[in-house]
Amino acid sequence: MTRDLATAQRFYGEVVGWRFRPARLGEAFSVAFQDRVPVAGIGALAADLAMAAAWTPYFAVDDADLAVDRIRERTGTIAVGPVSFDSGGRAALVADPDGAVFGIWEGAVAADWRVGKGPAPAWLELRTRNALDAAMFYGAVLKWATGRNGCCEVSYEEDQVVLRQDGEPVARLNSGPVEIASYSPHTRPRWHVHFRVPRLRPAIDAAVALGGRAVSEVTANAMERWVTLRDPDGALFTLTTSVGADSAADFG
Repeated sequence: MTRDLATAQRFYGEVVGWRFRPARLGEAFSVAFQDRVPVAGIGALAADLAMAAAWTPYFAVDDADLAVDRIRERTGTIAVGPVSFDSGGRAALVADPDGAVFGIWEGAVAADWRVGKGPAPAWLELRTRNALDAAMFYGAVLKWATGRNGCCEVSYEEDQVVLRQDGEPVARLNSGPVEIASYSPHTRPRWHVHFRVPRLRPAIDAAVALGGRAVSEVTANAMERWVTLRDPDGALFTLTTSVGADSAADFG
């Protein structure tokens, strides 16, 4: 969600390489495509809403009403919904017990689309107070590790809770110093999205030229290099690429 749809489309079009089409939800919404695959949605916030611009992940559920009931039972918060859309789907905007915001979606999901695969977001990260407690909450609400078809597997690896689908990591839950009552999206518990780009340096340069800014140093491990940025409206996200994609000259 952003305050200026046109600016956001230009920014992410240049930085991540997306193209946009109108959504069936009205003029204030658009769908981002990469390689002709839908990868994200962008919506315009009403000017009088006191909400921060932010990326929010939506998780598919079989029944939105049952999922909302499970969230309430486990001391989560329901902000909006479930609401029905003309497209046939139903959605709700909610928060976990520590205040991290996420959405649930009941409806059609493309069979060949998921986080971590192809042009979809590289992975999701939950930054929270206690990753094990969070895993218990999300596992019960979203039915992780239940053995059903398409279900995610959960493991504990190197002080992280790792969520995998078909053996590939799609999300990581990290414990750390967060401020439960903070109004800053950078310090409170939150879901964080990682987008893959072909090369990191040109994407960073494009982001800065269009009013964004880096809020972390470029970091690397044996496989990937990444950096966290804010877009012109303040929404946080991370760009990542394989180490071999960037030349040594890109980073001195």
